[in-house]
Amino acid sequence: MPSAIFTRGLMRDYGSVRAVEPLDLEVDAGECLGFLGPNGAGKTTVTRMLTGLIAPSAGSAVILGHDLEAGARHVRRTVGVLTEQPGLYKRLSARENLRFYARLYGLSSPEARIDDYLKRLDLWAARDRPAATYSRGMAQKVAIIRALLHEPELVFLDEPTSGLDVESALTVRDFILTLKGEGRTVFLCTHNLDEAERVCDRVAVFRRRILALGPADQLRLDLSGRQVAIRLEQEGRDPLAALSRLPFVRQAHFAAGELVTTLDDPQSQTADVVRVLVECGARVQAVRAATASLEEVYLKLVDGPSR
Repeated sequence: MPSAIFTRGLMRDYGSVRAVEPLDLEVDAGECLGFLGPNGAGKTTVTRMLTGLIAPSAGSAVILGHDLEAGARHVRRTVGVLTEQPGLYKRLSARENLRFYARLYGLSSPEARIDDYLKRLDLWAARDRPAATYSRGMAQKVAIIRALLHEPELVFLDEPTSGLDVESALTVRDFILTLKGEGRTVFLCTHNLDEAERVCDRVAVFRRRILALGPADQLRLDLSGRQVAIRLEQEGRDPLAALSRLPFVRQAHFAAGELVTTLDDPQSQTADVVRVLVECGARVQAVRAATASLEEVYLKLVDGPSR
């Protein structure tokens, strides 16, 4: 299948300020990509370029098989976009808001689709109440429905669970998984690292350029190097000094009551580490692979020397 998103050298300047460095990115059809980065990193600028809302300063992109420069209008009509702010007409009900946007999309008979989405996102009981009476979570759900009314193959979601209570965030997160199950491509901008890890096939850590891209498990492994955590019932005689004499032990330190070692090849070398510890009088209680959390990966990348 062709890629849903394909960019080469896509970049954006605002006067003398470069907001987005040349971006090479490919997102497969049906994939959920988490786009992670701090405020001001350029995530919203990337989304606006990919949805045809602003023109890039240089580079090219193909969205759902359509060249972005020649077919920006078609792209805007065929993708779904959820902005960070719901932006509903407050005097109108959920149904009335959605009917209005359905007409803008040229949908002739949207009622059944609107009612189905309202039920799926637990908004049926409030369907005829003015949007001004909705909580942030309810308004966000209506905005998600608005982005899906025309059944887009590709959906851009900007912080879909920001400011939501736990129950509403869970409903939205489950709904994103439903979209994936339906074969839609999801481009998810989020600060919620747990959310990204739960729902995304790959994550991109971004700050004006992509700092890392891949499945969360692989990013954690890449950052950790090859770490093994050893819990000692008894430390013995200076275990750190004993391990420093092994050429394949790149680092060793105590953290949270465990001896954490970085090895060249844990699969073949862990047994030697345990043997040396026992020889220096340590009593080994447990041994486990230790990988960084996605939060540690994110913080190391965005706060690192690549700034």
